[in-house]
Amino acid sequence: MYGPFIHRIDPVFGEFAGFYLWFYGLSYSLGFLSIFLWFKRVRTKFGLTTDAVYSLTIYLAVGVLVGGRLVEVFFYEWPYYREHLRHIPFVWLGGMSTHGVLLGVVIAAWLFCRLQGKSLLLIADQLVIPGSYLMGMGRIGNFIDGQIVGSITNVWWAVQFPDAPGFRHPVVLYDGAKNFFILGLLLLLRRSKPALGILTAHFIFWYGFLRIFVDLFREYPTILFGIATGQAFNIFMAALGAFLFFWFSRKQRAAHAQSVLQTALVSEPPIDLRRVWLKRIVLASLLLFSLTLPSDWTQDIPARYGKRHPGMHYSRLYPHVQGNIPASSK
Repeated sequence: MYGPFIHRIDPVFGEFAGFYLWFYGLSYSLGFLSIFLWFKRVRTKFGLTTDAVYSLTIYLAVGVLVGGRLVEVFFYEWPYYREHLRHIPFVWLGGMSTHGVLLGVVIAAWLFCRLQGKSLLLIADQLVIPGSYLMGMGRIGNFIDGQIVGSITNVWWAVQFPDAPGFRHPVVLYDGAKNFFILGLLLLLRRSKPALGILTAHFIFWYGFLRIFVDLFREYPTILFGIATGQAFNIFMAALGAFLFFWFSRKQRAAHAQSVLQTALVSEPPIDLRRVWLKRIVLASLLLFSLTLPSDWTQDIPARYGKRHPGMHYSRLYPHVQGNIPASSK
């Protein structure tokens, strides 16, 4: 007999130098690693050297971290950060926006292609595949952290989250399943060699369109244009994806095949080992840094985890908290 699930999962899997290591942050590290491994696998077909794959992954990782953080700060938590401007870069305080992650990816991919002389659509059509995996893993991390709760329900798979009354829809698992569904769909569509930009359009449309229905089960704390902030972004993405799909559908598969052929890497030039090792170190640092990312709102973390992990140096890591850490979660 199945019944509601009581969430007692500890979202912290370790500690290093006084910093928590979070399962949510681990999902980012695994996502960045998947981007690197995917492009390393397809690099010769799209004219990318090993050095370029490292550069692309670093660009994207930085774009994800910066974009996710800034959208969270300015669209979701600005009332707090306008009073604590110096805390904006302190990602270990908590707070990352999914839509900001997507925006950061777009900007980082555009910048890489601009500097490397590559086709943005060619790169984007490949990026959406490991990107879907990253988004799916991120939602699993959200669930482990016990954040982003759904509305109250009595369905048998309901979850009682640590800091929300009643049993609720595990909405982040719905969203994670949606992201993994998109991943499977893109892999299937990729076999048919669609026109340039079609895979990107599919990702944008299905991500926004399906999330509209997922977010019907979610409680949003902020409003934008009279509706839940996330839903406003979802509607925009769905409309943009539909437009791009019809726009790119006018192109012929032959043109796509020719563009791939023109960018294919015949042979890789000699590798500058010092340059590659430097980028390996930078990428490894980003993977390790991502482990410090929690999914909570900035104001929530000390109250939620102070009792569970009393050894943390809150006065240094969480300067927005004055005095003692509360003995119980809010």
